[in-house]
Amino acid sequence: MSWWHRYSIRCRLAVVAGVVTALLCTAMAVFIVVMSRHAAVDYRTDQLFTGAANLGAQMRRHVPDLTESGPGQAIQVFDPAGTMVTATHEMVGKPPMTNLRPDPDAYATTTSCDTKVFPDRCMIVLAYPFHREDGVWQLDMAVPDVPWYVRSELIIPLATGCLLLVAAAAAGSYRIVGKTLQPVDAISGNLAQITASGDLRHRVPVPKYRDELRVLAETANRTLERAQTAVEQQLRFASDASHDLRSPLTAMRTRIEEALIDPHQADWQRTAYALLDSVERMQALICDLLQEARLDAGVTGRHEPIDLTELVAGELERRLTKTDLRHRLTPGVMVDGSRIELSRLLNNLLDNAERHANSAVTVTLTLDAGVVSLEVSDDGEGIAPEQREVIFQRFVRLEASRVRDPGGTGLGLPIARQIAQAHGGTLTAQDSLRGARFVLRLPERGTPRPPSG
Repeated sequence: MSWWHRYSIRCRLAVVAGVVTALLCTAMAVFIVVMSRHAAVDYRTDQLFTGAANLGAQMRRHVPDLTESGPGQAIQVFDPAGTMVTATHEMVGKPPMTNLRPDPDAYATTTSCDTKVFPDRCMIVLAYPFHREDGVWQLDMAVPDVPWYVRSELIIPLATGCLLLVAAAAAGSYRIVGKTLQPVDAISGNLAQITASGDLRHRVPVPKYRDELRVLAETANRTLERAQTAVEQQLRFASDASHDLRSPLTAMRTRIEEALIDPHQADWQRTAYALLDSVERMQALICDLLQEARLDAGVTGRHEPIDLTELVAGELERRLTKTDLRHRLTPGVMVDGSRIELSRLLNNLLDNAERHANSAVTVTLTLDAGVVSLEVSDDGEGIAPEQREVIFQRFVRLEASRVRDPGGTGLGLPIARQIAQAHGGTLTAQDSLRGARFVLRLPERGTPRPPSG
């Protein structure tokens, strides 16, 4: 990764902070300069008026010779006829510096720039009338205007301060953003390491402060946990599938090899029946494995309104069984779900119950406060409390199951629970006076489903 790509975010933010600070500093500096210049112009105008008033008071008695006045102050004096009577050295022989003609008891000021009298410069000009015995005379005085920067003692510190403030803002922003993004660098580094090694057991560090970066880290860790769980499920699925597929394949190979040792003496019809038995077992196992894979991937059938009472009654009526199949069904129980998957769930529970029943299986369907309960119980040996969750693990078969049904896959109950969860319900093994009792609970149609865990 290039330096610029690695640091582009903090560099861009540092530049933005610097630009914003520069704009604010510029606005503040302009305001200070403008206000300072206004104050300086007012001060210089007041000084000019004071000088004109003092000189006018002197000229009421006699008109002095102004040609020897010092530089920087231009003066012209006009009699009532408008004739220049006296002036400073640089104003002698020049036209009037202003056309202002104020009232006899007032004065007026103006700013003149690049005129014939004052080429290439700006001057503050004051016209001050004063009275003498022969009438109203006018005293015109001018001093250089205040420059836009007022004076170097003001503009240089302002410019230096702005540059330092912009540099401090940019450097501070770069450093603060860098410190802020350190958790992101740590998260990125850990994710890159996990990607390179493929070890999903690692987790990204979680910042101590409860902010957006902590939320990002926790979300990343939850994603890694789900990915690890999914991979472990796939590995376990592949391991279990290969183990359970190996048994019928091994049995089929053994039968065929035994028959081929002496093909003339082999009982091919018996061998064919044995192979058909293994094929049927393998077919059932493959169907269960495919169902498990679909449920793991979250693939379920299309949900629609279903009369669960009608569905259960239909499945019980079509079912061929050697045990006494009893039922108590509440009419008109409606749920939202997949008819095929709910039928599969019910038949898995019935298969399990018939496998362990001594003489009877009872199916009960009830509705209470928006919760649909479907119970399947048998009168067999029952399930020990400590094993009621173990039986829902894949490929787990208790000793009684192996004795009663050696060809079982151990996937019926796990598939039934996954179907229940996919429908927003639960499937558990619960207490019973005799035998095993499995209870499926689903939300009634129209009842909000609880959030999935």
